[in-house]
Amino acid sequence: MASFEDYDEFGNYIGADLDSDEEDEEIQQDQFLQQPAAPPAPLEGYDDVAMEEANDMALMEVDEPSHNAVILHEDKQYYPSAEEVYGPGVETLVQEEDAQPLTEPIIAPIKVRKWTVEEKDMPETRFDKGFLLNMTAFPEMIRNVAVVGHLHHGKTALLDMLVFETHKLIWDADAPTRYTDTHILSRERAISIKSSPMSLILSTTSGKSHLVHLIDTPGHVNFVDEVACAIRLADGILLVVDVVEGLMVGTESVLRHALQEGVKITLVVNKIDRLILELRIKPADAYYKIKHTIEEINTFISAIDPDPALRLSPENGNVAFASTDMNWCFTLRSFAQMYADTYGSLDVGSFADRLWGDIYFVEDTRKFTRKPSDPEHSRTFVHFILDPLYKLYSHVLSEETEDLKDTLKGLGIQLKPVMFKMDVRPLLKAVLDQFFGPATGLIDVIVENIPSPVEGALDKVEATYLGPQTSDVAASMKACDADGPVMVHVAKLYHTTDAQSFRAFGRVMSGTLRKGTPIKVLGEGYSPEDEEDMMAATVENLWISESRYFIPADEIPAGNLVLIGGVDASISKTATLAGVGIEEDLHIFRPIKHMTQSVLKIAIEPIAPSELPKMLAGLRSINKSYPLVSTKVEESGEHVVIGTGELYLDCVMHDLRKLFSEIEIKVSDPVTKFCETVLETSALKCYADTPNKKNKITMIAEPLERGIAEDLERGRVNMRMTAKERGKFFEEKYQWDLLASRSIWAFGPDENGPNILLDDTLPSQIDKKLLGTVKEHIKQGFQWGAREGPLCDEPMRNVKFRLLDATLAQEPIFRGGGQIVPTARRVCYSSFLMATPRLMEPVYYVEVQAPADCISAVYTVLARRRGHVTQDIPKAGSPLYTVKALIPVIDANGFETDLRTATQGQAFCLQVFDHWSIVPGDPTDTSIKLRPLEPASGQALARDLVLKTRRRKGLGDQIAVSKYLDDEFVLALSASGHADLLG
Repeated sequence: MASFEDYDEFGNYIGADLDSDEEDEEIQQDQFLQQPAAPPAPLEGYDDVAMEEANDMALMEVDEPSHNAVILHEDKQYYPSAEEVYGPGVETLVQEEDAQPLTEPIIAPIKVRKWTVEEKDMPETRFDKGFLLNMTAFPEMIRNVAVVGHLHHGKTALLDMLVFETHKLIWDADAPTRYTDTHILSRERAISIKSSPMSLILSTTSGKSHLVHLIDTPGHVNFVDEVACAIRLADGILLVVDVVEGLMVGTESVLRHALQEGVKITLVVNKIDRLILELRIKPADAYYKIKHTIEEINTFISAIDPDPALRLSPENGNVAFASTDMNWCFTLRSFAQMYADTYGSLDVGSFADRLWGDIYFVEDTRKFTRKPSDPEHSRTFVHFILDPLYKLYSHVLSEETEDLKDTLKGLGIQLKPVMFKMDVRPLLKAVLDQFFGPATGLIDVIVENIPSPVEGALDKVEATYLGPQTSDVAASMKACDADGPVMVHVAKLYHTTDAQSFRAFGRVMSGTLRKGTPIKVLGEGYSPEDEEDMMAATVENLWISESRYFIPADEIPAGNLVLIGGVDASISKTATLAGVGIEEDLHIFRPIKHMTQSVLKIAIEPIAPSELPKMLAGLRSINKSYPLVSTKVEESGEHVVIGTGELYLDCVMHDLRKLFSEIEIKVSDPVTKFCETVLETSALKCYADTPNKKNKITMIAEPLERGIAEDLERGRVNMRMTAKERGKFFEEKYQWDLLASRSIWAFGPDENGPNILLDDTLPSQIDKKLLGTVKEHIKQGFQWGAREGPLCDEPMRNVKFRLLDATLAQEPIFRGGGQIVPTARRVCYSSFLMATPRLMEPVYYVEVQAPADCISAVYTVLARRRGHVTQDIPKAGSPLYTVKALIPVIDANGFETDLRTATQGQAFCLQVFDHWSIVPGDPTDTSIKLRPLEPASGQALARDLVLKTRRRKGLGDQIAVSKYLDDEFVLALSASGHADLLG
């Protein structure tokens, strides 16, 4: 025990050492640490006695005194430092409060990224999947078909019908299956926004199996880019048309494109049961309605191409009738076959031929006649097809159970007693399933009218392959040769379930594509002269796509549609895959010509600036996923996304935010793409000197004749044609001078651009050989200028630039690209501004369907937005009116919502890009005073739009031609009294 003497006056302990448990423990630990882990092994040459002496000496050694300095409380280290644990250079941050929000779990769950609907396992099918893979080797038994049509006309439901025939699935009476709508947005919005391939084994009426590669496409006019990709790979289309709505704007654009691409057309007249259940018209009137719908389509086709072989008619075997909602479909022949199966001896072919048109059936004599002797006689189609169909529907819907049992017994339809207690819809489905059976008639239409890949290869290669048609590669593709060199046309990219990578979807044109083989990936910019856009890749995986699941394959021969993994890295829109063995004469497939243009524009930026790289990576994925979207960075640094319409951009932004970049993004108000044009020929010849003053280029600008821009954009005339062919085209169609039409140098801003550069110099005045040395530089300058016009950096349109004179230095070093290119651009700008420049805006064609009492509201909403009605007609055989109108795209934002509000949701509208129109007013008129926060009207509109666009892009307000002219030219103009032209 310590006494008072053991402490000093301050209370510090100065007595003898105290024994404490802690000290004992420390001493024991020190001893433990100092002890050797095991007794040392006896050394050679020492005896045991020597070892014992050495041990005694070790025990007698005195321990070093331990250091007992006082350690301050704040210097005590209870835990190892961050540097000791993690190594040097680690910083420790102490935060006053918890930085992790309450909404975020301390241990975050593993994130499962799933953005498409996929089957967990391979679903059970009525055909063997191995049999399907074997069928790929027989191109004569394959059909490549795009299912197309207007919005809500039943394309996805048609695929569902075929899926139920081939897969063991359960039909849901309350919700449509929509098997091919796999995108998460498609499910939420109940419309297809992506095309979806599906390959099925289907058999014809005669029982012959065929492998049909179907592509389900979206019907909304904003997504026609997906349709164009599908048509490019297919040999024919199955056009689905709602019998009540008939020919709509979406149907028109698809038909026009199909005729342009040269694919075969077949027709399904869908929703026949709407005539019975909704319109409730008589069978005789229903016939007229069906006939009217078919004739409407034929009239439209013959206006574009009068070839009688294109006519669609039930007796030609290229029209089927269906109700995809109830899963039945028939043709004249398949219905005639049903009669033959029931009544025995019957010539199916000749009976089917009598089932359409003005052929009547006389019941008394049981004969057919073309002239009815009695108005009571009904047409064969009504008597043999519509009447039984109407009766079947009405009996199921209205009869009591016992009566219905008797009726169905007469038709040979057997149902279990419990089924009669079901709701009407599933009961009707069960009855119709037994009445019609599988849709073999539809497969007959496809097999007989759409060519196989072997038959369709010649037309497909001639229409799409840019290389010489006489080369070995082209010959192999035309023969659809599975043993030839590998050539694959990729037209679309589909993202994987987790949206982390893409699979390329294409058609094997020749050769056999095998898993694990190296391949050349040629982009849209590839040409034999410029091989920059070429990459080597390895085919990692091959699949046959079934929308919700994929059948893996080791090899896919020519003629098939296939999903390819591992080749997407360098592809953005379309591509050509070529075998590594092909060296000479390697060309690409033509990039897809789309039916519409992207004209609606939004600027985007991430809310957190540090997430810009994530957004850019997302934009690259968006570019791959949507065929017609385009992204660019303006001079001001803003990132712009351009799409076809509001719904399109909405889907793009959903995918960008959720699937591809997973960040918050700010979006500007939508604006539109503009174009710049001229109304007159340049007032003066404009020239510009190169910076070294050794070359001079003189040009004038003038407007192109109406229609040329559209012909150029559609590719009806291009630079790949010979000068003679081009000259003939312009001479015959637009009455151009033959010499002028043969001296076209370039189209701009690209090879299908709507502007022309013309060499109008005379050999007597200028050395053509010397001019030829700078031709490429002048073309580059012209294309640069046409891409970014002087009014507000928007592309030029409808402008012809004529090169009148060029004074060039003799030494090549003085006339290089650095001198000529910017000078050519400057002279394009000055001649453009001297030719009464104008701004052009895109215009939508709007089709509104509404009841008669809503039409005045439609007019009112259009008038508020600078729109005007072009046609207002009742829809035959329905209570609706169709209003056709034009509305500027810039004023169309929110138009659909406005229209629905004004009509209580009764009006349905679709907007599709139609044409470019000149904005009223002079954009260079500085006398126009614009008031802030007031909408410009009338002649001030063009000036208002140009200034706002310039400010948005960070350009100055001044648009003066003097900026692009040489000083001496400006002085000469001022002296001659033409200073007013300088702006």
